[in-house]
Amino acid sequence: MSALRLDPNAGLGPEWVAAADRSLKLADLFADLSRVMEDTTVLRRDEPLAKRTTLRVGGPADVFVEPSRDEELTAVLELAWVHSVPVFVLGRGSNLLVRDGGIRGLVLSLQHPHFSRIEVRGELIDVGAGAYLRHVANAARDAGLSGLEFLEGIPGSVGGALRMNAGAMGSWMFGVTETLRYITPRGERHEIPAAEAGARYRGCPLLVENLALGAVLRGQPAPRADILARMTTSNQKRWSSQPRQPSAGCTFKNPLPELPAGRLIDGLGLKGTRVGDAMVSDVHANFFVNLGSASARDVLALIELVRTRVREARGTELETEVEIVGED
Repeated sequence: MSALRLDPNAGLGPEWVAAADRSLKLADLFADLSRVMEDTTVLRRDEPLAKRTTLRVGGPADVFVEPSRDEELTAVLELAWVHSVPVFVLGRGSNLLVRDGGIRGLVLSLQHPHFSRIEVRGELIDVGAGAYLRHVANAARDAGLSGLEFLEGIPGSVGGALRMNAGAMGSWMFGVTETLRYITPRGERHEIPAAEAGARYRGCPLLVENLALGAVLRGQPAPRADILARMTTSNQKRWSSQPRQPSAGCTFKNPLPELPAGRLIDGLGLKGTRVGDAMVSDVHANFFVNLGSASARDVLALIELVRTRVREARGTELETEVEIVGED
């Protein structure tokens, strides 16, 4: 799933990007991070992000870091705050479109195994933010816990799924979440009942400016064979109805529950429409795929083309579900 911005310069926006001392701030931050990070920690300048997104487009991160333990994560957030450098938290890169100019500031990833643990305790599953959703679904299956089968079909990680309240097959992330763990931009850690997070359709306001660290999920005991059968059916449906080329998942939110965006786009005969190597999938019209060498600019142009056609033909304004970040 996607990402969030922890910005110590809230309200400054482009002013920070254009500041003459931006390069100095980044250099100082990188030097300080280099002193506190372990040798095994990933810390790089100008890290390409296209390879870290499922759509395979996007420019570089000024600074990229993947901490390997809790203390390093806290240090990263504290140092970014001290140096007034905005932090962008990158999940598994699904549901995300990074513009060709990349992301200014620091990009933080929680993909180290330390942040990806999955622990089953009775009917509860304690999961880290970096855990793959399909691994969570498999752990629930192996433990004979039903209710989490829908996670198998969602690309991405627990953290991104919590922030987006990701859903599939009539279920959604916060529908199975008991408690939420998160950390503030200043490094303060909290654990709260999931009901207090204010989750809504495809979003969780609390996690717009705070970073999910993990959650406790609840399943219901069921025969493992029944769970496996449901997962198999879901998997088969997904592969028969979704493209295999690189994509960011669904491009637009459904305007109404009974009015899927894909049906609107398909009804206008837009499957196969291309801008460069970006194309409206001929399998599912709400998936825009990368045929091999698409740029973010290609995808953005295709999004606007489709949005305009739908507006003019149906009077419906489509809102993007994929998150668009970075600069041109």
